[in-house]
Amino acid sequence: MASKIRPEVEKLQKNIEIVIKGKSEVVKNSLIGILAHGHVLFEDVPGVGKTTLAHLIAHSLGLSFARIQFTSDMLPSDILGTTIYDQQKRDFEFKPGPLFANIVLADEINRTTPKTQSALLEAMNSGKVSAEKQTHDLPQPFMVLATQNPIEFHGTFPLPKSQMDRFLLRLQVGYPSPEDEMTILREQREPGNMDAVKSVMNATEMLEMQAAVNNVKIDDDLLHYITRIVAATRNSRLIELGVSTRGALSLRRAAQARAYYENRDFCVPDDVKTMVSPVLAHRIQAVKTFETNGFRRHAEEDVLDQLLNEIEVPV
Repeated sequence: MASKIRPEVEKLQKNIEIVIKGKSEVVKNSLIGILAHGHVLFEDVPGVGKTTLAHLIAHSLGLSFARIQFTSDMLPSDILGTTIYDQQKRDFEFKPGPLFANIVLADEINRTTPKTQSALLEAMNSGKVSAEKQTHDLPQPFMVLATQNPIEFHGTFPLPKSQMDRFLLRLQVGYPSPEDEMTILREQREPGNMDAVKSVMNATEMLEMQAAVNNVKIDDDLLHYITRIVAATRNSRLIELGVSTRGALSLRRAAQARAYYENRDFCVPDDVKTMVSPVLAHRIQAVKTFETNGFRRHAEEDVLDQLLNEIEVPV
């Protein structure tokens, strides 16, 4: 019988969990995101380990890492790079920005202006940066882990749904359990301390794994299941904005990556069903309903759960 987790991925996950305690599902979904060659948006409060997780993924994979702390005065050139004049060479030379790393933590992405957000998201989508009519390829593999605080809105520029659509997954890290927090306190491990973590993979191996994900078989029955889920989001009275075709393709890719993670070369219905919420929740807009204490917007995850219960699962 096949192992529940593909050995190479299990080695990677165990390496990360030397530091990240009690967050196996978050680590798993983050790895599914990079296996699917996608980007991940973390919506969570500060101090729960988002930066450490991003750094650990890069370190475990032997990849370069950069952190960009977004602010309201940041320009697109601050992250993409700029062309400067080299007096010795008497020529213009492109100086890459912090986006030129394999794993990029885009911290508080909603703190910067729409112009800078758009420049980042366009680079994420194309894998390239344009400057002075020249195009520069970003390193591969390339993954952006972006964060935003869902509680604090003062001085922020919320990402529109069209831009949120560029992220393969939206995840919440959450607070650790009392037991896990006790372990963290006992170990007194400083955030960002990678001494106990070694690189267990390299960029070439990760690129090969990403290519293998594309070859994971997904039957037409499951593709029909995806189309029924997507259609339901477009026709539901609880949803103002349904899932785009890009969202449907993202759900397929995430299902393939989950199957690969679980050491299978074929998808099963649970691969699709399990990934619906992390892949689709940030792409839909739930309606507001009037209740005794005023208007309330339904949680996207709750609406999707309700829709899934009404859609027949292929056998």
